[in-house]
Amino acid sequence: MNSAFNLVQTLSSIFVFVVGAILLVIAVIFVIDITQTTHTVRRNFPVIGRFRYLFERIGEFLRQYFYAQDREELPFNRAQRSWVYRASKGIDSTVAFGSTLSLTPPGTPIFVNCPYPTLEKDSAPSEPMLIGPYARKPYEAKSFVNVSAMSYGALSKPAVRALSRGSRMAGNWLNTGEGGISPWHLEGGCDLVYQIGTAKYGARDKDGMLCDDRLREIGEIEQVKMIELKLSQGAKPGKGGILPAEKVTEEIAAIRGIPVGEASISPNRHPEINSANDLLDMINRIRDVSGLPVGFKAVIGAYSWLDDLFEEIKRRGIESAPDFITVDSGDGGTGAAPMSLIDNVGLTIKESLPLVVDMLNTHGLRERIRVVASGKLINPSEAAAALCMGADFINTARGFMFALGCIQALQCNKNTCPTGITTHNKRLQRGLVPENKAERVKRFSESLRKEIGIIAHSCGVAEPRGLRRYHCRIVQEDGRSIPLNELYPDIGTTR
Repeated sequence: MNSAFNLVQTLSSIFVFVVGAILLVIAVIFVIDITQTTHTVRRNFPVIGRFRYLFERIGEFLRQYFYAQDREELPFNRAQRSWVYRASKGIDSTVAFGSTLSLTPPGTPIFVNCPYPTLEKDSAPSEPMLIGPYARKPYEAKSFVNVSAMSYGALSKPAVRALSRGSRMAGNWLNTGEGGISPWHLEGGCDLVYQIGTAKYGARDKDGMLCDDRLREIGEIEQVKMIELKLSQGAKPGKGGILPAEKVTEEIAAIRGIPVGEASISPNRHPEINSANDLLDMINRIRDVSGLPVGFKAVIGAYSWLDDLFEEIKRRGIESAPDFITVDSGDGGTGAAPMSLIDNVGLTIKESLPLVVDMLNTHGLRERIRVVASGKLINPSEAAAALCMGADFINTARGFMFALGCIQALQCNKNTCPTGITTHNKRLQRGLVPENKAERVKRFSESLRKEIGIIAHSCGVAEPRGLRRYHCRIVQEDGRSIPLNELYPDIGTTR
């Protein structure tokens, strides 16, 4: 009896102590909140006001999992992400009962099926496409779906390892992003596109300028097949790359040639490129020194500069042209960008891609310069529409991030990515097993190509690059759709 009484007394004492400690903590927080002058809500509503920040922090997760409908979220909704997850896992991607996609919003693509679709026996694989016929080492690209630019630093080591290995298995290229080549890019044995950003990471001298010796070394790496000169990207046109200080490890600093532990902010453009002449000079210098095909990446806003560029190419000779142009969409993604740029600067791919293709046709350069489309092309319909508009290749970054397991936590600009994709926290990276995720990368690439092919066959063409503008209609404000070739009349007879 005494032991039971003692136990009750002990538990009561513990309870009183815990309650007292909690009340003391609340009292301390109350004093802190009511005396601080920074946060109005906390000063007016001490202690309780702190819940506002908690709810604001967890709100995005509650919306994603409990409140948002399948087609509501941005930048990618649950239906879009789910298709990638199923495709990358090899799970049946068919759906039942009916589509949850509304076909009435303006801009929605509707593909024009024909009465006599292409039979399976009459379908044809997309042939490898030659890029850079005037380079010493032309490249025959095997896949029309490829991994868009994501640098090591923005991505984690296991993420890059998985992308490299999976890309080799799928036969697509992997763009290194502007952070230089890491051992993990090379480890998987895939084809690489080396991107040179405005800071020239991995290809610069001690003064930060483009280095010919480094270009020669890059050209001798067997896996590097092309070089992409980044002028701008869709999420932040007019702004350079941003790598927070906590992500600049010793290894990343060594690869990029920058100080350890300091934020890495790239210039907002190449200082030495001020005109069409300068751009062509740079492209030809890189191609001559490295021996590789060279193109450039840009988000399109103003576009008269392209006329100047194409006229200068005709003056110099067709061999002086860039070997490819990557057209990035104004709604593209990134690890970090000012909201003012990510929201409202740059044309989307639906407008800019046909514009660039038409300008190439007008100047007689369409066969010389390959066109790569990039920007939110993670599902078959968006990618097929880009092929209808005239793209030769489809690049996607976030599609492959979803294949790696990205849950759209929106923490890419921090070192806290819960899936280990965009963090250098070893504990968080542990969940991303490269061997497993490489298989998902491979399956996603193959599934995307396959389902784009299914759309093409429904339209009566043998393979995806056979899609033309008349195969796609675009919904207008009044709810009616019009053919893409009426919205953007074809110029010339080539893609």
